[in-house]
Amino acid sequence: MDTTDTNQLSVLDIEQDGHTAILWLNRPEARNAMAPRFFEELPLALEGLSLDEEVRVVIIAARGEHFSVGLDLKAAASGGLMSMPSSNTSMAGRAATTRAAVLRLQHSITSVAKCPKPVIAVVHGYCIGGGLDLACACDIRIASENSIISLRETRMAMVADLGSIQRLPYIIGKGHLAEMAFTGEDIVASRAKEIGLVNDVYPDKEDALSAARELADRIAANSPLAVQGAKAVISRHESSDIAEGLEYVATWNAGFLASNDLVEAMAAFIEKRDAHFTGS
Repeated sequence: MDTTDTNQLSVLDIEQDGHTAILWLNRPEARNAMAPRFFEELPLALEGLSLDEEVRVVIIAARGEHFSVGLDLKAAASGGLMSMPSSNTSMAGRAATTRAAVLRLQHSITSVAKCPKPVIAVVHGYCIGGGLDLACACDIRIASENSIISLRETRMAMVADLGSIQRLPYIIGKGHLAEMAFTGEDIVASRAKEIGLVNDVYPDKEDALSAARELADRIAANSPLAVQGAKAVISRHESSDIAEGLEYVATWNAGFLASNDLVEAMAAFIEKRDAHFTGS
């Protein structure tokens, strides 16, 4: 039974083939940047797919040339991703508003990790910032050769707060995570496979998606109770650590997102120039 009302979806799209459902990021004109609507639709889509008894495996893929460039910075700069407190709100009040907004966005991404069914990400083109958060919430990642992956938030004067920092230690280890987080530099698909960030790399998006479908078929051929049980057991050890880490970074960013460096980063992005950070 399909319990997902696709009429509620505008930046996502669901395609079902047998026991596999493909959840498409469907904002190609914006390189699948994550605007407010994305964070509203993602948990709705995952809830429906989780309850659909016909679906045994979910693939997350993206239409267009890129998986996702992450948060829609234009929406963020205008306050579209976080409600803006009034000018007479206290510092504590502003911090509380920011923390609640971060937790809300985290909840959306975490809906992928909490899906009881295996979720496979098919990455191509840019997979940066929030795009990487989304891919890390999946169980398996497959990439095309043109993939460019980055934990880029430090280059935007931010600490990544939607799950990459919490989940990547279980995927690539602390050292590789530290390098990605501290530098904010891009890595290519071959490097991503070398460090275990992706399982396999294929020549292009179509080949990667075909491989994901074939893998999904192999998974779906097994007992769904056993597969979902295996996912639950695999996730059990790390889930409490990740939840605690997400709470911590939300509280951290409630205080530090108001930095002058973040204002400078946003201005530099809009003006298409290099940012000059002062550490204030």
